[in-house]
Amino acid sequence: MKKFRGSSDYVASQELMNAVNVAIQLQKPLLIKGEPGTGKTMLAQSIAESMDMPLIIWSIKSTTKAHEGLYMYDTVQRLYDSQFGEGDVSDIKQYIKLGKLGEAFTSDEQVVLLIDEIDKADLEFPNDLLWELDRMEFFINETKETIKTKHRPIVIITSNAEKELPDAFLRRCIFHYIEFPTEDKMREIIKVHFGNVDKKLVDEALKAFYDIRHMRDIQKKPSTSELLDWIQALQIAGCDVKKIADEIPYMGVLLKKNQDIETAQAYRFRR
Repeated sequence: MKKFRGSSDYVASQELMNAVNVAIQLQKPLLIKGEPGTGKTMLAQSIAESMDMPLIIWSIKSTTKAHEGLYMYDTVQRLYDSQFGEGDVSDIKQYIKLGKLGEAFTSDEQVVLLIDEIDKADLEFPNDLLWELDRMEFFINETKETIKTKHRPIVIITSNAEKELPDAFLRRCIFHYIEFPTEDKMREIIKVHFGNVDKKLVDEALKAFYDIRHMRDIQKKPSTSELLDWIQALQIAGCDVKKIADEIPYMGVLLKKNQDIETAQAYRFRR
């Protein structure tokens, strides 16, 4: 069986690669937690790319219900067809539309299934998926049909830790917390995205970036993705490298709240 070893555009720690490969071997979902912007979603994309598998993404919202990932029965369309004589309404199967989980189960090849930001849904959502994720099958009431997986998908589940997940759900997962990158690891990430970017620019940008993250009153700390955007903005603008750490130009690329910008500006003037 192939192993995950990272990909060309994703820097994964050895511990993260180990967690992915253990989850694959044990055929269990991998639950990934970490700060926003630490690459949780990109991990699934990297696994799919490196293992040459299709990627199916189920993005969870506060209104998402577990059954929507399995299938939806289009009663409205069937009612419309029965009233206006469109199609054979006795064939219920044509009104069944598979959700993302259903697509992963019925795929003719193994896929990577990303259940993204599971903690956005209500508290019952994870428990409602226990049977399906354990057994890799589900039942369609309308057609009295059991759908079983053809090729067990590699399931990656992300959480921003907005709420606690049920213990019964956690017991069925392999867990890994992505630590925020150290400065050395961040340099690796920057090199992957920008190649041989000016070293002095990176030095000054990282100094300002980590200074801001360490400020006590910052409400929303800038993430890796925001740092990458900022470096790109600095390159495009041709900023004076010597002034980056002191002036923090284009601060709005890093910080997204007025209070945080004011905090960073006040800190800058105190230096």
